[in-house]
Amino acid sequence: MGEHLGLDLSGEQKDSFLKYLHFFIKLALRVLAVLMCVVIVWSVVDVCYILYTKIWEEPKYLLNINDMFATFGAFLAVVIGIEIFVNIVFYLKENVIHVKLVVATALMAVSRKIIVMDYEYIEPAYVLASAASIFALGITYRLVTEKHLNINEELASSNESKD
Repeated sequence: MGEHLGLDLSGEQKDSFLKYLHFFIKLALRVLAVLMCVVIVWSVVDVCYILYTKIWEEPKYLLNINDMFATFGAFLAVVIGIEIFVNIVFYLKENVIHVKLVVATALMAVSRKIIVMDYEYIEPAYVLASAASIFALGITYRLVTEKHLNINEELASSNESKD
């Protein structure tokens, strides 16, 4: 498990109570994975509906800037849903919460929020707080990525020294 930068939550506990709880967590994650697929499909249908209705409104075949932002927001919501699904699948496969992937998902979600903001009605403090969130998540992502690269380099050098 050393090759992963994440929180190890494997079911390899000696305590039977923890094994029992881990079984229910795995079951809940499987249900969430199925529900996430439903949400993703529903979101894709919503994107199609948004595009269909906007294209057929007068003037036909033209999207104004607000329509494009609504469409971008819907697309990004689907991408975020897919990233959340990938987080769930990684956990089910490897029993590890991938911190890098979680931070990347958070970065995408906050970025989506900023992209679809209507700056006419948003307070400047909210914009600054959003910028600070993006900055903090960006730094966190950078640090996690560097740590992950260092771990991989250490593993590679230890494997070479064994040969």
